[in-house]
Amino acid sequence: MSRMTSLAVEPALFRDAMARFPSGVVVATTRDDAGEAHGFTASSFCSVSADPPLVLLCLAISATCHPVFARCRRFAISILHAGQVEHAVRFATKGAPKFTDLDLTSTVNGQPALTGALVTLDCAVEDRHRAGDHTIIVGHVQHVVLGDDRPVTVYHGRAFHTLP
Repeated sequence: MSRMTSLAVEPALFRDAMARFPSGVVVATTRDDAGEAHGFTASSFCSVSADPPLVLLCLAISATCHPVFARCRRFAISILHAGQVEHAVRFATKGAPKFTDLDLTSTVNGQPALTGALVTLDCAVEDRHRAGDHTIIVGHVQHVVLGDDRPVTVYHGRAFHTLP
């Protein structure tokens, strides 16, 4: 029987290790109780289940929009294509005017989403889990819109790249 040993890992080393793993890029958006739009860029996003259709994304507790996403009942995911890197940067920048001069659409359930995204998922919150310094948000996909088949944006080595 093998024995696993746990070693302490410095946060900076862990971040460097995770930067070597490429991941897709999405923008998550929702509205607060007053109807104001909020959003963030996430590279921690994946499908969880096909039946029922579930996805998850992770949001830092320190994020300005965390209190809104901690209470929302619905949100949208816009999977970004190569031409939307500027949106990824905008929604990842703390304090940036995220929705100023931005072409938005509304999902079937009234959530803001990026016009022309590779894929738009309209989600109802299924569950939330605290995980260290992040909240894992599990969404039940209610509606899907497929955009044009374009190259996808990925995040690797702390930079955005395009995959054909």
